[in-house]
Amino acid sequence: MTSPTTVSAPAGAAATSDTGPPPEAAASTPHVLARCRDLVRPSLSAAIERLHPWPGEMAAFSLGWCEVGGAPADGSFEGKGVRQALAVLCAEAAGAPGKSAVPGAVAVELVHTFSLLHDDIMDGDGTRRQRETVWKAYGTGPAVLAGDALFALAVQTLAETAGPHTAGAVCRLSGTLSGLVRGQAEDLLFAARPWTGPGAVRTDEYRSMAELKTGTLLGCAAALGGLLGGAPAGTVAALDRAGRHLGVAFQAVDDLLGIWGEPLVTGKPVHSDLRQQKKTYPVLAALAGDGFHSRELAALLNSPLPLDDAGTVRAAALVEACGGRAATLEEARHHLDAARSCLRSVPLVPRAAREIELLLEFLLHRRV
Repeated sequence: MTSPTTVSAPAGAAATSDTGPPPEAAASTPHVLARCRDLVRPSLSAAIERLHPWPGEMAAFSLGWCEVGGAPADGSFEGKGVRQALAVLCAEAAGAPGKSAVPGAVAVELVHTFSLLHDDIMDGDGTRRQRETVWKAYGTGPAVLAGDALFALAVQTLAETAGPHTAGAVCRLSGTLSGLVRGQAEDLLFAARPWTGPGAVRTDEYRSMAELKTGTLLGCAAALGGLLGGAPAGTVAALDRAGRHLGVAFQAVDDLLGIWGEPLVTGKPVHSDLRQQKKTYPVLAALAGDGFHSRELAALLNSPLPLDDAGTVRAAALVEACGGRAATLEEARHHLDAARSCLRSVPLVPRAAREIELLLEFLLHRRV
């Protein structure tokens, strides 16, 4: 086992102006994401530095900042930072400088990273972002420990934030953590339920799980940005609702990628979710029909034998023939439209609102 090493964020990550880009800057989703990451990264790196060096290294590995042992990574494994961007943009949409949301952005990024570490263990996933997951690289026990450390650090980071909104922010984060646990519990219980019959998972149940497991944290990111930016209660509530709808859409796109995503981009084999018999929205929507293809798909999934290569190819074709792929894309579009409606229901700074909507559109068409 390698010795523990304290790891910082990659060099060259200078913070941008906390008031956002200059008016003449051309907005694009990569530019917006990079600007928000650069604003948040110094504080996120400083938070990780507070951890014991060994969990700190595992956290940095999960964030894509380093290799096993602490050597700096080339940046290709780093996530896009959607949640931290959402927090920053929602503060700016409330008329505050982006830096006011940085403690909230750091907290949600730490919680997101913690949830990924534990989810990969529970799901048995050995790869993420085209390389080993933390439990595969370091072991299950160490990965659990690193996740616990990130959980605690997220709460501590927000609790130590000075200002009139600290108590409300901590309460919101605590409720989010409870929602994440409930969503993960439902997701795990779905695995034991049958594909068909009275006990089968319905699409509305899956949607509720996705809102808890994915939507609560995105809603929290948006709401914390507004709250720390001094937005009124009605605006904070609308931002939270928008984030929750975004979470359901995000999960729907994830489900599409889990079956039809490009392996070189997703880092997972094609049809990976079908191979693992995961109950995802495309499959559940396909099984909800009563036609010939739905019955054939049910027979394939109910077989006591695991799906081989030919079986997964056939299953994917049947899911598409039954309308599962189209239904999932429509689900994502519906919730993105709902998110837009929430954003447009309250007064927001126009430029920041446009950048949030850019982010919504990007998530619908993302490849990973």
